[in-house]
Amino acid sequence: MSRPASPQPTDGELEILKILWEIEPAGLGRIHAALRQKREVAMTTVATMLKTMRVKDLVDRDEGARGYTYKAKVGRSAAVSGLIGKLVDLVFDGSARNLVSHLVEDGKLTARDRAEIAELLDQSPAKKRSPKMKGDNA
Repeated sequence: MSRPASPQPTDGELEILKILWEIEPAGLGRIHAALRQKREVAMTTVATMLKTMRVKDLVDRDEGARGYTYKAKVGRSAAVSGLIGKLVDLVFDGSARNLVSHLVEDGKLTARDRAEIAELLDQSPAKKRSPKMKGDNA
């Protein structure tokens, strides 16, 4: 028995979404051409991926003058939030602090990154709320 499809986009689906966020609506040929600029991929593979993405409710398909056209049904922000949330939950035990700590310790954050993060935290509406403690409900 196969496992159910994850609602999160796979790496390949994310590549297609990134293309659609830039050039939507786009037909299969245009999506395929954009993907081929990065890697070899068969047109049939792209068509299958788009079919799966429709089932997962990630893209819409419309009848165009020269065949089907596709557009992203999920926005960039929603996709990023879902992927980051999954990463934090699965890899960092639900702790965004552990994720940030990892980035800092790995040297992935430049001085500019740190300054921009500090500014975001200072402006954050969450700063006005009391911090939620582990184990709190609601």
